[in-house]
Amino acid sequence: MTAPALRLQDVSKHYGSVPAVERVRLEVAPGELYALLGLNGAGKTTLMRMVLGMVRPAAGTVTVLGRGRGDRSVRGEVGYLVDRASAYPELTVRENLEVARRLRRLRSRTAVDDVVELLGLGEHADRRARVLSQGNLQRLALARAVLHRPALLVLDEPVNGLDPAGVVEVRTLLRGLAAEHGTAVLLSSHVLGEVARVATRVGVLHRGRLIDEFATAALPDRVRRRLELSTRDDARALRVLAAAGFTAGGGARGLVLEGDRATDRPDEVAAALVHGGVPPTGLAVVREDLEAHFLRLVGAHPAEPRERPGAR
Repeated sequence: MTAPALRLQDVSKHYGSVPAVERVRLEVAPGELYALLGLNGAGKTTLMRMVLGMVRPAAGTVTVLGRGRGDRSVRGEVGYLVDRASAYPELTVRENLEVARRLRRLRSRTAVDDVVELLGLGEHADRRARVLSQGNLQRLALARAVLHRPALLVLDEPVNGLDPAGVVEVRTLLRGLAAEHGTAVLLSSHVLGEVARVATRVGVLHRGRLIDEFATAALPDRVRRRLELSTRDDARALRVLAAAGFTAGGGARGLVLEGDRATDRPDEVAAALVHGGVPPTGLAVVREDLEAHFLRLVGAHPAEPRERPGAR
């Protein structure tokens, strides 16, 4: 059995009385795309800093590529982008990457050209970093992170500032690194829709705790469905449905029925109403959208404050 590229065992970090990360356990296998999903302030950035050795855990252990966090030999096998994308402003894109190549002591003289092409930076390669758009600065930071084809890649909100084409390019890049090079990827996001497109597994982090974990392939089965219908006499329709063994309640646009029987066989619901003398005027199976599913997982709603002091 292949050892995990990353293992966290009961990792915690507090800032004063604020628990930024609390007893988190997770593993990321080689070639796996693991996404940490959480609201702002959930502790995602703090956790990633602990993985990278930038922050010392208050408790627990972090093992990277089979080695402890104090082992400096692991640094050359890890790429990362945490916090804002940055670069030497007066150097060009190519010069910034050449500095990174030399610092990493990469022998390949084509490494810079290869990563420039990989990230679609060709037309910007000879421009100074200070004149780049936020999206292209993000591309440059990602290029620097993958320049040496790392065994573990840690990315905090990697598609920030990118246009839709850039988001697709990054998605393709990460999948390629995982599939072709066996790179383990740990990324963070607060957007479930994007996570569902790129990650193979998701961990939901909320108030510093890992409250759920699932394969993205299983996401469709986890999203709730409901049957929404309207009639000309909802009060009578409720009585008819109850007599037929259906549980219904009032919704924003009429009546709502949950449960597999109603959502899998809406024809039975319609037939019961027709036989009861209150035929439906509208009927549709509605699937919970990804944002609603995520907010339900964390027990939040759009009006809930999302920031906690001391945790990111």
